[in-house]
Amino acid sequence: MTAQTRTRIKMCGFTREADVDAAVHAGADAVGFVLYDKSPRYVSAERASELAVRLPAFVTPVLLFVNASSDEVAVASAKVPGATLQFHGDESAEFCAQVAQRCQRPFLRVARIPQNPASSFDLVKFAQDNPHAQALLLDTLVDGYGGSGQSFNWSLLPPNVNAHLVLSGGLTPANVADGIRLLRSRARSLAVDVSSGIEAGKGLKDAAKIQQFVAAVRAADNMLS
Repeated sequence: MTAQTRTRIKMCGFTREADVDAAVHAGADAVGFVLYDKSPRYVSAERASELAVRLPAFVTPVLLFVNASSDEVAVASAKVPGATLQFHGDESAEFCAQVAQRCQRPFLRVARIPQNPASSFDLVKFAQDNPHAQALLLDTLVDGYGGSGQSFNWSLLPPNVNAHLVLSGGLTPANVADGIRLLRSRARSLAVDVSSGIEAGKGLKDAAKIQQFVAAVRAADNMLS
């Protein structure tokens, strides 16, 4: 479905300046901040604003929300100019679209895919129900919210999805190429999103793993080009 040759990379869960700088240096396209206070990677909107200032042009800040109110999203959005919104909870498609319109921001909508079997989730219908999302972010359904750190069976996803997809959940430098190879042709485009796979500890990124992840993605792109 796509002639894509470059996989865009989002890295998420940043809490420190040095880690943001390492992601930018390695070539990340987007850097995410978790505004969900039950997450070990939580930062306040004010802290996200301080970190996002370090991003150069064309590296997008992303604000991750879990069942936040419309006002909470709007206040945080005002503090981080140019941020994309990521709705990672049980928000309805209508809520996501309305809040994004209010904030005048693009948004990502999470699709929480069961591990067993992944085919039980109707991703085609989910895409139809979320037409205003810039992309659908595929994460693994687990207890709790804000990122699973676990993968699902990618091969069981539908062969054709009329949406831009972002693969997330348990990605590492060792497995990201397999995900790209399996899913790139199944969607309008494919990006990848990593958090725990580039960490030394929760919320503490590892510069070497960041570099290794980007290198693995670019190697996969070269193989598929």
